[in-house]
Amino acid sequence: MTSQIVIDGESLDLRDVVAVARERASVGLHDSARERLARVRRIVDDIVARNEPVYGVNTGFGKLSDIAIPPGRLAELQTNLVRSHAAGVGAPLPEDEARAVMLLRANVLAKGRSGIRPEVVDLLLALLNAGLYPPIPEQGSVGASGDLAPLAHLALALLGEGMLLRDGEAPQSAKALLAAAGLASVELGPKEGLALINGTQAHTGIAALALWDARGLWATSHVSGAATLEALLGTPVAFDARIHEVRGQPGQMWSATLFRSLTAESAIRESHRINDPRVQDAYALRCMPQVMGPVHDALEFAEGVVARELNAATDNPLVFDDGVMLSGGNFHGQAVGMACDFVAIALTNLGTMAERRIDRLVNPDLNQGLPPFLARDAGVHSGYMIAQVTAAALASECKVLSHPASVDSIPTDGGKEDYVPMAMSAAVKLRRIVHNVRHILAIELLCAIQGLEFRRPLTSSAPVERAYALLRGAVPSMDRDRVVSTDIAAVATQIARGAYEHIVWDLRDTSTLSAATSL
Repeated sequence: MTSQIVIDGESLDLRDVVAVARERASVGLHDSARERLARVRRIVDDIVARNEPVYGVNTGFGKLSDIAIPPGRLAELQTNLVRSHAAGVGAPLPEDEARAVMLLRANVLAKGRSGIRPEVVDLLLALLNAGLYPPIPEQGSVGASGDLAPLAHLALALLGEGMLLRDGEAPQSAKALLAAAGLASVELGPKEGLALINGTQAHTGIAALALWDARGLWATSHVSGAATLEALLGTPVAFDARIHEVRGQPGQMWSATLFRSLTAESAIRESHRINDPRVQDAYALRCMPQVMGPVHDALEFAEGVVARELNAATDNPLVFDDGVMLSGGNFHGQAVGMACDFVAIALTNLGTMAERRIDRLVNPDLNQGLPPFLARDAGVHSGYMIAQVTAAALASECKVLSHPASVDSIPTDGGKEDYVPMAMSAAVKLRRIVHNVRHILAIELLCAIQGLEFRRPLTSSAPVERAYALLRGAVPSMDRDRVVSTDIAAVATQIARGAYEHIVWDLRDTSTLSAATSL
């Protein structure tokens, strides 16, 4: 169990999000953030006492912002806002994503620009620490004025309304589960309903976890690519440092360095170094650094965007220490939406290139003497024939999903919100692409390791042999036909848990990275 994460609205990072969302690390509120929340809340209370008209405090919302709300109905205004905006539909977010959204919302509130009371943030953190989370529908946000519908479903739980979930159990009354956990619901004060639902935290929470997984897929693709290269008797000459240095793209150079280390000291390589009639490999092998490198660079960019957004003030209006409340548009999700679309395109390239390598492994016209479809008794047995078809289906779906969502806009709220980023759609599509690419890489690993067995007694490099042992620890050799989906799922689970990416990280964290130029 990771130690407690203490939020302050300034220092949350991707690793913290994973710790809370997936490892159930406990969360606390930093004393400085608590003091800041109380100080800024007094500013809101002073504005209410002066009856000064401020959007969302004593006015209606969106198109109704010109309607003044009398002092006696301000609490009703905030509660009605949450109820009316809880209009989401579709499947609920998985538990890890819901927890990420809760953490991010608490963190942005802790920044002290929303004007909310510390006890509201305390309740949000108490839900996380008790393992409670609301069913948040994944559809209904256009990513502007915040993820209004998803965050409203989250806010409902703080009111003791709607439902809550715990440990995969059936949804139960929020009021009942709060009571069982020794927690009390809150009654919203002026601006607090708006503070809870204004922001980019729903799509950013999904994006944060997807990016974490995408980085693991990038590393895993090098392991699967190196194993395929070895099984197909490919040459690592294309990874010579001189080739990549004269281009100067950082991700490409880093990727080539990894491939040199992943294939170093391979007996399979030495077996065909001399008198091999082939001059060069197909692009899916030869150009792996030129494709995987830009994926790395895209992830670097997107991780920077999301890392900043984790600690960004995205409420409206924002409260400042000098007593001024300013209305703006920080809730607009274009930044994260575009980053998700960029990563979707990058990962689609990662997956579609891997699918081409799978085809080369199973296709008897391309696989350098391996049995057709890697079957030991081809004809009677079909081997991995349909596994490649599955990879093709997943790759094709990725291509459709990589159409950018963030270029779309449908005006909402009577034209008041006339340009929106569809950031939630971008994040959900990215999550699906991550799922698809994970399974494509699982299929490549299955096929590549099966191919390596046909090269025995020759062995590959130490890192590839480590991958061989990992996979064979979960899936036996395909001696005869069996249900393949079970094997794919087993390897995909290994990938999701980081098994293969650690082969790459271990190279990075030791002195074993090959800087050799001659291969």
